[in-house]
Amino acid sequence: MTTISGDARPISASTGEPREEHFRIQGAHAGEQLFLRHLPSADSANRRQPARVLFVHGATFPSALAAAYRFDGESWMDNLSRAGLDVWALDFVGYGESSRYPEMSDPADAHAPLGTAAQCARQVAAALTFIRQHQHIARVSIVAHSWGTLATGICATRHGDLIGRLVLVGPIAMRHGQPSNVPAAAWWHVTEDYQWRRFQAEVPDSEAPVFSHTTFDPWLATYLATDPSSGERVPPSVRVPNGPAADIERAWSGTLPYDPADITIPLLLVRGEWDTVCDAADLDWLQRRFANAPVTAVTLPRGTHVMHLEQGRHRVYAAVTRFLATLFPQDTKTTEPRAPAARPL
Repeated sequence: MTTISGDARPISASTGEPREEHFRIQGAHAGEQLFLRHLPSADSANRRQPARVLFVHGATFPSALAAAYRFDGESWMDNLSRAGLDVWALDFVGYGESSRYPEMSDPADAHAPLGTAAQCARQVAAALTFIRQHQHIARVSIVAHSWGTLATGICATRHGDLIGRLVLVGPIAMRHGQPSNVPAAAWWHVTEDYQWRRFQAEVPDSEAPVFSHTTFDPWLATYLATDPSSGERVPPSVRVPNGPAADIERAWSGTLPYDPADITIPLLLVRGEWDTVCDAADLDWLQRRFANAPVTAVTLPRGTHVMHLEQGRHRVYAAVTRFLATLFPQDTKTTEPRAPAARPL
C-alpha cells in the first residue's frame, strides 16, 4: 500500500515489498516534503506492540539504496521486520523521494552547502513526531549511518525523550590537528566511479573483495534512477547536497555539531575493522565522550564504511538486532506522545 499526499513525484526506487507503506509528510520548513517508507513487523502472532525503529541514511544515497535495498532477496528493513520490529526509513530533503532544495537548480557556487546536519536534525525530528503520532507511541529508536549520525546526534540532544535507543553505524567523530577543507559549493555530483572506488578503497590489498560488480551494477542502476536528471550528464551522476561533506570536514578539523555528553539514551556504536571514515581512534573517542549514556561499542570483522551493503552485512544486522532487543530500564516506562508538530499532508 502506498499513502502519498500532496504534490508527489512518481516513486522511482520502490523495493517491490507489498507490505511496505509510503508516506510524504511536511518537513521543518515550508515547501519541504519528506518521504518515509514503513515496513510493519512480520511477527503477526506477537500481540505485544512491536518496537519502532527509524533508519537515517548517510551523505550520498537515500533509504532505497541503504536499509531498503534487497541483496539476495532481503533488505535490512526486511531482516528487522522478520525479527519482530516495526521499521521506518527517511529520505532527507535533496535525496531519493523527498523534495529537492530549490537552490539545487542553481549553479553549485551560487549558494552555501545545502542540507547540513543542523538543518537535517529538524527533518529527523519531524519524522519521529509523525511516526509517534501515526502509531500512538512514545518513543522510536534510530539506526543512523555515517554523516546521518551527526544529524541524529543533534536531534537526540534536543529530543531525547522521543527516542528509545540509538545505533550509530560508522559514526563521524571529532578529530584534531587535521587541516580544514570545507567545501563551499551547494551541491555536487556523485558518479559511478566515485561510488565504486569508495566501496573498494578500504579493503586491504591482501584481502578478497567484499562487494563485487555483480552486486554493484544493479545497485548503481537503482541509485542513478533516484535522480531523474542523472542521464543528462556525462558520466551519469546523482546530484546531492554538499552540507554532509562540509559537516564531516568540520568535524575532522575540530568542530562536532553536537556534544555527545548531552545524550543519555542507550547507545550502540558499530564500525567495520577496515573503516577509515570511522577508524579505531574515532570509536574510542566517541565511546569516551558519550559519558552519560549506557554505551556498547563493537568493531566487526571484514567490514568497511559501507559494511551494511557488503557480504558481511548480516554481522551488522545481528549486532543491531541484539541491541534493539535488549531491555533497558527506561523501556518499561510509558508516556503519552506529545501533540504532533508534523502530520501527513
